[in-house]
Amino acid sequence: MKQLLLLIDRIISRVNVNLREFDFDVEPFINASTNLAKLHNFYASYAVTSKHPLKLQFSNSNIAGSYFLGKCLVNRSIVYKSDVRGDELKRKGEIIYCSKELPLVEDEVITIRDSFLFRTLIHSKSHNLETPEEFFIRNTVACHFSNIHGSTMEGCYLGVFATVDQMSLHSCIVGDFSYVQAEELFHRAIKPGTVWIANDNFSFQYTYHVDVLRKYVDLDASYRPVGLLIDFVESRKTDFERLFEQLNMEVLDIPQSSTVNRFALLKGTTRIGKNVLICQRAYLENAEMGVGSNAQENTYIIDSKLSGYDVTAHGAKIIHSSLGKKVFVAFNCFLNGKATARIKIGQNCIIMPHTIIDATEPITIPESHLVWGFIGSQEDLRNNSISLDDLEKSSELSLGNMVFNGDGQAFVNAFKARFEHILELNGAYYSKSKNRGHAQTDQSASFNMIQPYRTGPNRGIYPTITIEP
Repeated sequence: MKQLLLLIDRIISRVNVNLREFDFDVEPFINASTNLAKLHNFYASYAVTSKHPLKLQFSNSNIAGSYFLGKCLVNRSIVYKSDVRGDELKRKGEIIYCSKELPLVEDEVITIRDSFLFRTLIHSKSHNLETPEEFFIRNTVACHFSNIHGSTMEGCYLGVFATVDQMSLHSCIVGDFSYVQAEELFHRAIKPGTVWIANDNFSFQYTYHVDVLRKYVDLDASYRPVGLLIDFVESRKTDFERLFEQLNMEVLDIPQSSTVNRFALLKGTTRIGKNVLICQRAYLENAEMGVGSNAQENTYIIDSKLSGYDVTAHGAKIIHSSLGKKVFVAFNCFLNGKATARIKIGQNCIIMPHTIIDATEPITIPESHLVWGFIGSQEDLRNNSISLDDLEKSSELSLGNMVFNGDGQAFVNAFKARFEHILELNGAYYSKSKNRGHAQTDQSASFNMIQPYRTGPNRGIYPTITIEP
């Protein structure tokens, strides 16, 4: 246990040095999250497939309850109940386009050093052109259910349910329930509840009212996360713990072109269509997944119907809702319909990252609309949605707390292109051995367990392990 405590102290010191200009101390957050007993009670697992390069190295670290796929190096870090999914990392020989063509001379690898990641998702490939073969996370603390998606970072703090997407950050603080996709940030503090997407062509920004945000995501006096989103997830935690205790799983009756991850949970009357991908830590109960739909990591789909080719991005929650075809529900959305107040979303809609729809009455969203922010009633859509056709024609827009500037058509096209890219990668369009994606290639995965020292000064530390072909 001595080495584990020293490791925690070292991580705190390294992160605090990077954030000293903000007079920000990560120690209270780490102490509130750390249960030393649990750090040596859970096993870690890694997947092996014939489709993904394999190289894993763990040294001087604790990786309790975490899942790894693809190439990853973890050194002097705590990675607790996190998902490190490297199935979309760049491969040797790929060409990166900048001012000149840049060929990769080796496979990309996820590198985690001197960091504390708590229930965090790491996915996609680095969008940092300066280190195209390394997706690095260094001197960083990431809290409950945060998402690090294709984003390199050094010396950062990510709050509860925070998301950083396809960018690079250096000595930054990203507040609770904030979503940021802004290419590159240096020494910035992002307020909680901020949704910010910006590049040379456009800027979209929305900020939650403080009182609204605190109802769903907040920290108590002891720096523990509280709020309706945490309550929702914690109330279903026991079901997942039972899942991880089982060694052998029953064979599911699903189409051959679909995959349900070994660490996903299906309950009630759940129907899986063709070309469907259900990722690890996804929770489905009385859900209908139409052809080509997916449920990514940490998603919840309950008493809901997805008609087909729908994307439920990392951390999104869909309850008592009906989605038309090709609906994009982005990161950490909370679509909280009720049995008497169902949410209906028309086809080709985009639900922006970190949107909260907490229905107090039935809500219907017309097809081909963009939706954002907080919505409790049909009336709230007036200031929190716009048709994609109208947005494409806009260059300056202000609705409620949302401000948009730039090329509206470029903004819509960027989301549509990303949506189609996700469907293609996930194998939604697979047919007759063509257009294979994760839903088909992940079927052959085998899972292996790793456990830490159980006694002595190294208790809770995992032995140095290198796993390679």
